[in-house]
Amino acid sequence: MLRNGRCALLLALAAAAGCSRHPATTEKRFPLRGEVVSLDTAHHTVRVTHQAVPGLMPGMTMDFPVRVGDEMTLHAGEQIKADLVIDRVGAAPRLENIWPDDPSAAAAVAAGASALREDTHDRGDSAYREVGEVAPDFTLFDQAGRVVNSGRFRGKQVMLNFIYSRCPDPNMCPAATARMIATQHLAKQAGVKNIEFVSITLDPVNDTPGVLAEYAHYRGIDTSNYSFLTGPEGAVRDLLTQFGVIADFSDGIVKHTLATLLINASGKIVWRADGSQWDPQDFVARMRKT
Repeated sequence: MLRNGRCALLLALAAAAGCSRHPATTEKRFPLRGEVVSLDTAHHTVRVTHQAVPGLMPGMTMDFPVRVGDEMTLHAGEQIKADLVIDRVGAAPRLENIWPDDPSAAAAVAAGASALREDTHDRGDSAYREVGEVAPDFTLFDQAGRVVNSGRFRGKQVMLNFIYSRCPDPNMCPAATARMIATQHLAKQAGVKNIEFVSITLDPVNDTPGVLAEYAHYRGIDTSNYSFLTGPEGAVRDLLTQFGVIADFSDGIVKHTLATLLINASGKIVWRADGSQWDPQDFVARMRKT
């Protein structure tokens, strides 16, 4: 069935390309929804039983190449939505932009985004949260595709910033992430136990859970108390507003400011460092006092 499914897909693509003697080179994307059947880590593929793909083929079970981060995140029985991507006729179709598609998870994240939107609107010109104010509530997906509500962090200190995986400036997101990692190591050495580290993406359209899992994996980050979060673009924009971070997406690059915050166990913002040149030792010293 898998082989027949691949043949059916290639025939559909050939028909879509018409009678041209040259293979199509324009990338084609089709929305796909389905259930993960199994993973083949040796070949970096995922077997999916999917619904009919509009304009391409009927529902069937097929193997698709996926990126390492998606391979780390997906599990059998999981409902997903994704882009089925074909570079040219004859090329193996792959899955990109993979998101969890569980109705209850989607509803929880959507409800969180709606509540955050209402809160930002109601606060108006006072939306920005100063040091001394309580941090906003949010509900997003982490790098494993799990729903994370900010209430999960109550009773713990939280060190929080915003980054995105494709940031090309070594003095911006890469530097901020390196300092977060250094702080995580120093906090562990100092015996700080009630601390969670959180990085929220500035680019949720690209930074799916799988992309963020890969980002953490290749940097050797200990995710036992470090979460990379993503979700609806509107929710991220509202969090940027409330945490006082400026971001403008143009030409594939997010031009943005940087801020790193320390939030105490009661949810109150107790410290803020702007830019990426702050001292990890300073944050650890504050954690020990809080």
